[in-house]
Amino acid sequence: MSSADKIQRILFEEADVRGVVAGLHTSYGAVMERNTYPLMIQKLLGEMLAAVTLLSSTLKFEGRLILQAQGEGALRLLMAECSHHLQVRGIARIEGELPDADSFSQLFAQGRLALTIEPANGQRYQGVVPMEQGSLAECLEDYFSRSEQLPTRIQLACDGERAAGMLLQVLPAAGGGSEDWNRIGVLADTLTQEELLTLDNESMLYRLFHEEECRLYEAQTLAFHCDCSRERCGRALQLVGRDELLAAAGEQGGHISVDCQFCNTVYQFDREDILELTEDQRPSGETLH
Repeated sequence: MSSADKIQRILFEEADVRGVVAGLHTSYGAVMERNTYPLMIQKLLGEMLAAVTLLSSTLKFEGRLILQAQGEGALRLLMAECSHHLQVRGIARIEGELPDADSFSQLFAQGRLALTIEPANGQRYQGVVPMEQGSLAECLEDYFSRSEQLPTRIQLACDGERAAGMLLQVLPAAGGGSEDWNRIGVLADTLTQEELLTLDNESMLYRLFHEEECRLYEAQTLAFHCDCSRERCGRALQLVGRDELLAAAGEQGGHISVDCQFCNTVYQFDREDILELTEDQRPSGETLH
């Protein structure tokens, strides 16, 4: 896939339709190498990463977009994030033995899909829909149908080594569907998962839409990045409280370890670190020592 780790928007000159295509290879591998997941989960998490990347392109904001699939079974969580810098990360949380299942919805008991926008400045927004469809792509199309009333087609693929996706959507100003939308959708439905994973973006665009007036915008680069830090972990520990932190450190050999599940970085805080973090919680007259 020559367009790996790239995202490109598609412009349809004569139709009120927008599109975007994305491929992840090195960035996807960087997420997978930090955890050991069964192949099925690797593929689903790859689809999540491709999906959140596509969705981020439809927004104009500074911050991060978070896509979460949550359930009550052994597969508790799939989460993928993409920032406005096109930096991605993702994680799966499994508790117990996974069931034998061959579809996205079967892996989640009472599943729900959440899309969260966390702007750098401003109010956090979250939309949630039940996962009642047979694939992540269909669940996302259902989300847009329910919450945005925008006809949307999403195609996702992952083979355990790379992930890719394509999104087509009626422009918000255009309202509902049209003959153009129906025609473009029919053409898009002929794309196979193998083609989505192996064709470069230019070849795929020509393969699908060579009779349409359309072109690709300049490609932008995707990359893995985890924004965890010692400072952020310290702020989280401050919410626990001084006494509890000191007691936990005493039970763990004199320090507390905080692991980032996204990148496996470990941050350690000893007694002096805890006292400094919680200085405003110390009793009057107590001094650091």
